[in-house]
Amino acid sequence: MAAARRARAGGGGAGPGFRRAAEPEPAVPQGLLRLARRSGQLNLAGRGLTHVPEHVWRINLDTPEEAQQNLSFGAADRWWEQTDLTKLILASNKLQSLSEDVQLLPALTMLDVHDNQLTSLPSALGQLENLQKLDVSHNKLRSLPEELLQLPRLRSLLVQHNELSQLPEGLGQLLSLEELDVSNNQLTAIPTSFALLVNLVRLNLACNQLKELPADLSAMKSLRQLDCTKNYLETVPPKLATMASLEQLYLRKNKLRSLPELPSCKLLKELHAGENQIETLNAESLKQLSSLCVLELRDNKIKAVPEEITVLQKLERLDLANNDISRLPYTLGNLPQLKFLALEGNPLRTIRRDLLQKGTQELLKYLRSKIQDDGPGPNEDPPVTAMTLPSQSKVNIHAITTLKLLEYSDKQAAEIPEAVFDAVGANPVATVNFSKNQLREIPPRLVELKDSVCDVSLGFNKISSISSELCLLQKLTHLDLRNNVLTALPEEMEALKRLHTINLAFNRFKVFPSVLYHLPALETILLSNNQVGSIDPVQLKGLEKLGTLDLQNNDLLQVPPELGNCENLRSLLLEGNPFRTPRAAVLAKGTAAVLEYLRSRIPT
Repeated sequence: MAAARRARAGGGGAGPGFRRAAEPEPAVPQGLLRLARRSGQLNLAGRGLTHVPEHVWRINLDTPEEAQQNLSFGAADRWWEQTDLTKLILASNKLQSLSEDVQLLPALTMLDVHDNQLTSLPSALGQLENLQKLDVSHNKLRSLPEELLQLPRLRSLLVQHNELSQLPEGLGQLLSLEELDVSNNQLTAIPTSFALLVNLVRLNLACNQLKELPADLSAMKSLRQLDCTKNYLETVPPKLATMASLEQLYLRKNKLRSLPELPSCKLLKELHAGENQIETLNAESLKQLSSLCVLELRDNKIKAVPEEITVLQKLERLDLANNDISRLPYTLGNLPQLKFLALEGNPLRTIRRDLLQKGTQELLKYLRSKIQDDGPGPNEDPPVTAMTLPSQSKVNIHAITTLKLLEYSDKQAAEIPEAVFDAVGANPVATVNFSKNQLREIPPRLVELKDSVCDVSLGFNKISSISSELCLLQKLTHLDLRNNVLTALPEEMEALKRLHTINLAFNRFKVFPSVLYHLPALETILLSNNQVGSIDPVQLKGLEKLGTLDLQNNDLLQVPPELGNCENLRSLLLEGNPFRTPRAAVLAKGTAAVLEYLRSRIPT
């Protein structure tokens, strides 16, 4: 039968001896099918298919053509021993429908038909009980079949960029679901059964017509990322505040008038609420966001920034552009981690325009100087208190004993005075800040703090190499070495197994430091403004916790498509490199779009 079908497809009656030369190349080459029988994976993306050839659906049922031609088989070609198809990619074709024959591939764990012209899905999808990932995005679907709810192992369902006006009421039956993307549709409501999706980690509701969110979403105890960008939301349900696992919340381009109250979201790292109608920042709301690293509030109507913003001690990016802010609290300059502050488009009266154009660090320095203007004179030492020993008047003993902070920063010192380390005594120190000095090496006595220190800042110095002392700080989780003259990192740093954030921006690296590939706890790598020419995507994929990778303003001539396989990346920054692809328009769409673009370019 299979041979007869192929003969009909060839359209000719030529004898077997001349058949190969006479008929056109089939849409699915036999060599590709042979490979698929061995690997269990078949990639037919971008082949201009208007329908899926029947022998693709029957790949595990029909006897292969090579078996009928009496060929001798090597060990690799024993088709009777070969594996069932588990992964089928039909993306970027011209398919208008899928055959019910999809049920002939019961072993499928992944089916990708994104970027076609599908208007409906076959009910037979419900029989693919092993299916774990289904990508039907970028089609013309107006509904999803109820049979889809019968997939017990489905972990990822991508239906963005379709024409859906509603979702199946029973969608909550997909209890294994970890990722759901329904963005860019025409949804006006969310099924209440969503509350049952207790394993969901990422939910994208962006670019729909939602006027409210159901309070039941709060039952999603595993949810880490919620994207509600570009809807019609005026409020956020108070119950959402109980989502204890939430790390990223996107509320941009809605109709919010205030920041949501999120007292239980202790892990929230990113809150994006730009392009709303927010007029005031509630001090109590800010106090609840102690873990926040990114706060994006651009294009609102905010008139003032409360002093309480300084409780956000982990804040790295603050975007307040295009608001109605006329003055800033000087204490903003004391935020220790702040690397990016956007203020353009505000009627600021106390800060000159040319100062705004000098960048974040100069602006923060100015704000700190204004605090000092309000305190002791520029040449006066701070007063000696009962907690300050006479020989240690420049060391903040109170900070050591109560905050576990050892600070000797912005002194332009060539070395750290012995008195600074002597002041520690038996006190455990968790944070060390020796930034903004003239240090040319790692202070040797830093090793004395190895039993307690977890956060070290040595940025804005003249350090050219990393000594072995630093590699002994095995409790280290944060390391800031930005704005030095480093060209390499020692392999001994592999001992820093707990390190999850490293800042190497504005150094002189020409090669991506290979030791970083061997630090399994890394969540954030900041390597912008260096001269790095290439990266190894395979080794990067091994960093399973890596969520942020900043490679802006380097010398990357190309971006390896395999980087798209690093699906844990939440923030990939590549602007300012000399590569031609991905183009700026793709980069502007954000990390998810860039990764999807890169995956689509992986050679098959």
